[in-house]
Amino acid sequence: MGATGLLNKLRGSPASNQGREEGRKRSDQLSERVRRILVTTLYASPSSLAIGALCTVAAASVSAWVAAVPELYIAAVVLFVIAVARVTAALGLSPDSEGNSTTMLELVYEIGAFSFALALGCTAAFTILVITPPQVEVLMVANALGYGIGVSARNAGRLTIAMGQLALSCLPIALAAFWTGKPAYIALGITIILLIPAMVSICGNIFKVLRDSIASAETSARLADKMQILARTDVVTGLANRAGLNHSMVETMMGVDHDSRLALMWIDLDRFKEVNDLLGHPVGDRVLNEVAKRLTAVSPDSATVARFGGDEFIVFCPIIDRKDSERIASEIHAEIMRPFRVDGDRLEVRASLGVALLPEDGTDADTLMQSADLALYHAKIGGRSQTRFFDKSMTRDLVRRREIEDELRAAIQRDELSIFFQPIVDLETGRIKTFEALVRWFHPEKGELRPDEFIPVAEETGVIVTLGNWITAQAARVAATWPEEVTIAVNLSPLQIRAPGAALGIRNALREAGLDPKRLELEVTESLFVEDNHATAAFIEELSEIGVRFALDDFGTGYSSLGYINTFPFSKIKVDRSFVSGAQVGRKSDAIIRAVAEMGNTLGMDIVAEGLETIEQVQAVRDAGCNLGQGYYFSRAVPDYLAAMLLAQEREEPASKAAG
Repeated sequence: MGATGLLNKLRGSPASNQGREEGRKRSDQLSERVRRILVTTLYASPSSLAIGALCTVAAASVSAWVAAVPELYIAAVVLFVIAVARVTAALGLSPDSEGNSTTMLELVYEIGAFSFALALGCTAAFTILVITPPQVEVLMVANALGYGIGVSARNAGRLTIAMGQLALSCLPIALAAFWTGKPAYIALGITIILLIPAMVSICGNIFKVLRDSIASAETSARLADKMQILARTDVVTGLANRAGLNHSMVETMMGVDHDSRLALMWIDLDRFKEVNDLLGHPVGDRVLNEVAKRLTAVSPDSATVARFGGDEFIVFCPIIDRKDSERIASEIHAEIMRPFRVDGDRLEVRASLGVALLPEDGTDADTLMQSADLALYHAKIGGRSQTRFFDKSMTRDLVRRREIEDELRAAIQRDELSIFFQPIVDLETGRIKTFEALVRWFHPEKGELRPDEFIPVAEETGVIVTLGNWITAQAARVAATWPEEVTIAVNLSPLQIRAPGAALGIRNALREAGLDPKRLELEVTESLFVEDNHATAAFIEELSEIGVRFALDDFGTGYSSLGYINTFPFSKIKVDRSFVSGAQVGRKSDAIIRAVAEMGNTLGMDIVAEGLETIEQVQAVRDAGCNLGQGYYFSRAVPDYLAAMLLAQEREEPASKAAG
């Protein structure tokens, strides 16, 4: 070790010096707080101060009357004036007020206490030096000694004051006793002299116990505060956690008046699980930290920003009006979705927001959070990456959805569901090539429920897995009775595909129905590939190997990518009805259909035009290159027995409904 290193070691490193300095400051701060509390005890009971002063003044007054000595009357008046001043100061000065410093409080008390003790001690000493009746001496000496001993114990919290009062009230008596030279008085003086150190020891012990107790209480309170802060803080982001949010909401809502308005914004990061799965949890935590920083930066200063759990955050803040809340929500949404980099990788985080306002959407914390949660739920089912404000219709929708969920589970068991079949027709020959299986629900009390009412509920609740397997099994059993050249098409939900054993469920349905796998077409939408490429690829690969065919449904309405068509073995593309019979039908839609048809023909795929309702539409899509069509022009979805009749009629009569 060099000289410099040794010198640094002897002096202490900067870090250790800083640590000692901080420790000294904390010790000084603790000592000051203890001193403040001890000084506060001096003012704790003005009534006891008044009673003690009253007794002493009364004793002096009685002594003056009995002895008939004018000086004692003067002493009684002096004691009375000092006593009144002390009681007035004790009542007028509040130790709880920050404006009254500890030093000032202590000084005021010292002046009054020392003045009163000295006046009392001198009065008692005067009765010994001046010839007065023995009862007067006893009365005043006993009062002075009793006062000195009693007040020293009462004021042991400030040892200098206690000892000063004891000395000033007792030493004049001892000096007077020694001055007389009489043995009895000398004995009294010696007793008083010995009494003082004894009381110093007693008061010192009391002071130490008080100081240590207060210091321990201060330390415990500080640790309790620290633990409370930790208990209300999220360890990953440093924001308030759920407990901290609840505490802040309760405190804020207790302090608001009738005119106050508050907003609760519930934020959910879309598909954040993929960040953790693909990049790892440490990167995920850094993303959460970045989102937390952005939320804190863009939220109002008076807002509480909390991580509610997982990838959910909440911003709770005062607002001026609804427009103000819309502005804040818009800024929060834009800030979160702004790209950022982690370890050189560019990441884009999408988020959905649900907003509820007080008092419109709830007058208490629980109701407000339920409303914001429901608004967030609608933001996510509405397509994610959007902001939704709560309205009362959401509650009605939720009740309706829950009813449907409960009844749908029972409907599957009670066979209330039926499979209908809509033909897909060859546009050249007019013959049926495929039937698409569509589920129908005929409720015994509510009548027929539309698929767009219960299918989304089934997907959100997971019932779609059971429902999808049931549809596939029923459709396969019916299709097994049709001619071999007619195939059956079944729509699959992404949740059904991702469910464990999804491919096995399809294979079992085919085996139990006795249907050739080549006669089954599974229709999937483009959104499936965006959400879960790996699971979808494994599912498609396993079933393609046994001959099951796949169709890309609603092409052109989602995340259209030729990469999907190139990667997966699609045998059919279904052009969405919006290009055929929608409001935007025109030259552009015709061009899109032609482009898709040309691509499909080149790749050997069938191209199906959906939503055909008129002969003109049929002719237009056929001229554009589509070889298959589906829609009301040919037939609505029909029960299995009518589907069988349509097939039977085709074989009895020549195809008469060929396009053109």
